[in-house]
Amino acid sequence: MVLTVSREYIQLPPGSEVTLQDQTWDDYEALLESRRDDAAIKIRFNGHTHQIQLMAPMASHGNRIDTLVDLVKALLRHQSRDWHSYDPVTLKRLQEAGAEPDACFYIANWQAVLGKDRLDLATDPPPDLVIEMDMTSLTDLEVYQTLGVPEVWIYRQGCLSIYGLTAEGYEDRSSSPTFPAVDVKNLLPDYVEKAWAMGSSVALREFEQFLAA
Repeated sequence: MVLTVSREYIQLPPGSEVTLQDQTWDDYEALLESRRDDAAIKIRFNGHTHQIQLMAPMASHGNRIDTLVDLVKALLRHQSRDWHSYDPVTLKRLQEAGAEPDACFYIANWQAVLGKDRLDLATDPPPDLVIEMDMTSLTDLEVYQTLGVPEVWIYRQGCLSIYGLTAEGYEDRSSSPTFPAVDVKNLLPDYVEKAWAMGSSVALREFEQFLAA
């Protein structure tokens, strides 16, 4: 198994994770630069713990996150809502935190980020919704709290957890603040797993038929 992490080069096999201790913001920026165009490798920085985490997702990770994103877009279209989505994207708050979510959506603030190749959370709003697929590693909610993301979804082992940001931190929610009238917590995982077993188009078509019924 090839596993190489340095300021000059990063190589991780699919399904692997590396945590680097006692890291600085400069270390984080250097690793982002050394990754070059390999967006498949996700890099996260926590300024409170001084840790950098690097993750290389597996194929099943990609399929499931793609399906979940397609389901969210179908739901937004059904509700006639506008949005702007990013994948991949690096979210950073200088010296404090950095993350690369599997997917993120601007919904309430979609117009504020139109046409931007890079997001600067010092001036740009954070995404309204971040989605993470925890198959290779566990999501560090403290990072997203520092970034000020109001809602985070974490999909793990066929279950969808929903976290809403409060003054004290993230609260585990039974419903989504973004989709309060839809039981996404229980509804969407069925279609995500159906896509993996029966095909992405089959699951998305059945979900759209469900919404139209």
